[in-house]
Amino acid sequence: MNSSTDVAVSRGPAAEPAALRDVMSQFATGVTMLSVGGDHIHGMTANAFTSVSLDPPSVLACVAHSAVMYEAITKAGHFGVSIMEANQEGLARFFADKKRPLGPGQFSGVDWVPGPRTGAPLLEGALAWLECEVSEAYEVGDHSIFIGDVVGASRGDAGEGLLFFSGAFQRAPLPAR
Repeated sequence: MNSSTDVAVSRGPAAEPAALRDVMSQFATGVTMLSVGGDHIHGMTANAFTSVSLDPPSVLACVAHSAVMYEAITKAGHFGVSIMEANQEGLARFFADKKRPLGPGQFSGVDWVPGPRTGAPLLEGALAWLECEVSEAYEVGDHSIFIGDVVGASRGDAGEGLLFFSGAFQRAPLPAR
């Protein structure tokens, strides 16, 4: 490799999907609810989410092409993110359930407010919220990576975080002070 931007590429047989799922279960992730408002209102639990850049502020979310959220984000061009608090495990399970109602019905009985910039549903009681405008999308295998420019960010009250680790929801306790 000649420079810091060169990457060594090795081509060999790909890992089996089950092996990748098993290995990645050992990587603890935060739990979010991605959302889109308006004509394509939809929510989806996601843990394939991370920050990308502070300048400009941007994040990424990975969404399966088979997910309703894929079409919702693609059509709307924006999305909201609710970073879930440990006590919101029930909501995380609900928005991960493929049998839940679609459209506005999935938000019936759920406490949320429309994001002031995008109208995307933001869960009340979450640890933090983001509103994002899609700036780029990359298709990789059976998923797309949506890069969102952050157009709104706010933080709620401190609380324990909701994590996903080893195939189960976990609590991330507040650090001792």
